[in-house]
Order: sequence, then structure tokens, then C-alpha cells
Amino acid sequence: MSTAHVLLGFLAERPKHGYELKKEHDHRLAGAKPLAYGQVYATLQRLERDGLAEVAETQQEGGPERTLYAITDSGRAELEQWLNTVEPSAPYVASPLFARVAVAGKAADGYLLRQREAHLARMRELTAEKASGAPAQVLAADYALQHLDADLRWIETALARMKEDSNA
Repeated sequence: MSTAHVLLGFLAERPKHGYELKKEHDHRLAGAKPLAYGQVYATLQRLERDGLAEVAETQQEGGPERTLYAITDSGRAELEQWLNTVEPSAPYVASPLFARVAVAGKAADGYLLRQREAHLARMRELTAEKASGAPAQVLAADYALQHLDADLRWIETALARMKEDSNA
């Protein structure tokens, strides 16, 4: 995920302070790792340096100075290009789940059974979260559930193949 592009997308709606951008990121990308404030401000500085965002206003109302950032025309063009670029599928299998099974070989069945239970427990948690979540949280939970479901199907396939191999 490109933090710069995500922040540009939020700025495309209206000018915002770094604090607002962090809150919006953490709310709208509910399943993603929360952004650190330092990362928000470092990204904003790079966007400003590259001409993709600009300082719209600086305010000081009884507290620390707050800088309001706005997207530039170049920033809108960059955002539009990013939004229209198809994300390529990963060319390599880079899952810790796959790596453990590949290394363990025929002895991976115990691990796979424990992993299946962990996935099922997480799926129950996500399903419960969906019941009371905001739309962004529901979308994040749906995304995670679909990935966990794909992992579960792979786990079942791996267990079946290992059983076939041990019977052969």
C-alpha cells in the first residue's frame, strides 16, 4: 500500500491537517496497521516537496500550530493514475504459512491443524466485529475473512496431499 497515495486520496476530498489524515486513515483502512504521526508528517513533507500537495493554511488557535494541506493539480493527476493502475498479482509465494509447511514437509500436519484452529478463531472474531462495525470495518473484515477462507482451503488441500503421500 502506498501511504502517499492514500493521503492524496483523502486530501482530494478537502484540505486537511495531519492529525485528521491519521484519524481518517486508521478509520477508513480499519484492518491496516495504524499510521504513526511521524509517518503522516514525513509523507506530507515528501508530497509537498514533490509538488503533489501544498500548505493551504497555517492556524494557531490556543494550541500548537496546525498546518492544513491541500492536493495540487499534479497531486490529482498522480492520484488518478494510481487509482487506475491495476495491482499485479504477487509473482511469488511469500507466506509464512507456506514457508513453515514447506520446511516441515511431512511433519507439518500438526502445525496445519493448529493453524486451522487459529484461523477459525480469527474468523469468528471478524464475523462478530462485522455485526457492529462501520462500513469501513465491515469491508476490512470481509477482506480478511476471504483471505483466511482461502488459507483454510489450502490447509485442507495440504493435509489431504500429505495423507496421500504417506499412504503411497
